[in-house]
Parts: sequence; C-alpha cells; structure tokens
Amino acid sequence: MVSIDNFRMDLGQSRIINNLSFEVYEGETFGFLGSNGSGKTTTLRALLGIYKPTAGSLCIKKKPYHPSMGHLLGYLPEERGLYKKETVLDTMVFFGQLKQMSSAKARKWSLNYLERVDLLDKANTRIDRLSGGQQQKIQLGVTIINDPQLLILDEPTKGLDPINRRLLMEIIEERSKANATVILVTHQMEEVERLCERIVLLKDGNRRLYDTVDNIRNQYSSNIIELEFDGNIIVNDFLFQTSSLTHNFATLIPNKDVATSSIIKYLSNQNGLNIYRFEVMKASLEDIFIDIYKDDQKENISI
Repeated sequence: MVSIDNFRMDLGQSRIINNLSFEVYEGETFGFLGSNGSGKTTTLRALLGIYKPTAGSLCIKKKPYHPSMGHLLGYLPEERGLYKKETVLDTMVFFGQLKQMSSAKARKWSLNYLERVDLLDKANTRIDRLSGGQQQKIQLGVTIINDPQLLILDEPTKGLDPINRRLLMEIIEERSKANATVILVTHQMEEVERLCERIVLLKDGNRRLYDTVDNIRNQYSSNIIELEFDGNIIVNDFLFQTSSLTHNFATLIPNKDVATSSIIKYLSNQNGLNIYRFEVMKASLEDIFIDIYKDDQKENISI
C-alpha cells in the first residue's frame, strides 16, 4: 500500500531524514514511531505531497500521491483542523462531501457515528463548544467517514480519557478488520503492542528498528526473570541481581553471559525454596524505546 525508498529530506544545511526506506503492506496496522522531532510528521507530509523530498521516492499503491487519491485515504494530522464556528453535523457532512459522498449519505453516516461515540445530542452544537476530547472524536469521524482504504492516524487518542481512548481503539480495530491499511503514529506503546503487526522507529531521521513487534521484542529481550515462591532466596551476585525481592515474589536480572539454565539450577539446589512460577519476561516496546533514546536523555540532562 505504501512504499518509501531512500527518502531524504534536507532543510537548508540540516538533514531531517536520512535515506529512509520501509513498506506498509495492504491490510496491516503499522506503527510509525519515534520521539518528537525524529522525522515522522515530515515523512507523512512528504508522502502526501505537502513537502517535496530532496531525494528518494514515496508512493501510495506504487504511485506518488496525487489529489485524485484523496477519496482513498483518511488523514488525521497532529494539528487538528475543524471549523470551530460550525455545528458538528454540518462539519461532518461537509467533509463527507469533500470526499465524494452525497449529502444524504454523509448525514446518515455522521448520525450513526455520533450515536456510536455518545455525541448524538451534540449534532447541532458548535464545534468550539465541545470539550477537547469530544472534538477529537469528531476529528476521527471526519477522517474515517469515507471508509478509506488507507488510514493515517497521528496521535489519535491524544487528550482522551481511558474510556474514550478504549472506544477509539475499538474503532481503529474495526477499520483494520475491514481490511483497511492503518498507519498509527503514537507515543503509547501499549497501543502499538495491541494493534500493530510491524513497526518502524526513527531516531534523528534515521531508521533504527523495522520488523514485526514480536521479533523486535525477542531481539531486545533482557531475560529478566520473575519468580513466585515460598521460602528464602539466597542471592548469588555472580549469577544475578535483584530489582525486587519480597517474601514470595522476586525479579531477577541475570548478569552478563549468565544462562537462564544456570540460575534455574542454582535455585533448585536451595533447601526450603519452592518455586511456583518462573517466567522469563520479554522486553516491552516502551523499554526498547527508552533504551534506544537513553543516550539522548543523558545529553539533555547534562550540564
């Protein structure tokens, strides 16, 4: 659905994106990750023809973006764009018509959507009289109103409470099940682990990760061990360190080059220690994200 090949973007003497390549497969939900300023928004704007790339190609269905493709996609930008003085229903119908829907079809779809997101009573309310979270739900509505084949969502749950965040995640999942291709930009790593098959992660305009979520988590697995037990654990500093240790729960961090099997053997030889759960934990995407960016964090706090 989307292919980006050796994309480079220079602004003046600054290199914003450096030879970035990745593909988004048709029908998948794809995570596009990176810190603020890493180049995500620049890439999306170049993909949609807003910016002209310095070099490389950015294509949708093997062709550079053209306004005639507008009805095929829905784009929720980081900077929201609603007409604040207009009513909710008029705004949604207007956007539907822009995406080649009839007024009647756009109106029917909008009323059904407003009922779904518990805003039907706000249909004739001006946008500027809604809360930020309510406006966000309207923004998502006008993004998906045309049943797009490609959905690009930049921080779709930003500013939402947990209940509405869950609702929007369900809506995104529904679009994915309808075989829409979804590009999800978010800092919420649990959303990525729940929704995305594959990800790309940028740092300073460079691709740092590009693989399935499972492969990346396995690659960065720190082999942290969680235990539930009865008895006492005698810590062996040559084998592992403990990040938490209570009378029946422990988190063990193996020392470098120490195999998990060595720790199992050591613990099994301790008298009076009964282990009920021994689990090697995978690194979370949040842990991996922090690990990749920790050098930047150290620079930011240095004097």
